[in-house]
Amino acid sequence: MASTFPPDFAELEPFAGWALPTERERYAKRIASTMDELQAFYDAAFPRLESATPYLEQVELDGISDQDKHLLWLFCALVTVAFPVEAWSQPRVPDSGASSIDAVVEPAV
Repeated sequence: MASTFPPDFAELEPFAGWALPTERERYAKRIASTMDELQAFYDAAFPRLESATPYLEQVELDGISDQDKHLLWLFCALVTVAFPVEAWSQPRVPDSGASSIDAVVEPAV
């Protein structure tokens, strides 16, 4: 079975479902997840941020491998879940009612 992430990040494989290419998809996953799911993802990914940052900084975006692209997307998802885990203790922005975020244009990767 092919791995989603580079070998040095294989322990993040259970969280491959967070490696989503668009902000809209990551936000939708966050809203659809429980706090236990967000916390489990955060607890697994956040400690690897220190080693993933220099690793991803050396990756050339032209011709980026699928494994590296998935790792980049995974850490974009970590940004999406950090505030709910660290500050709000809930997937949605507190006191925001039915509001939502709709990304009209995504960054190109």
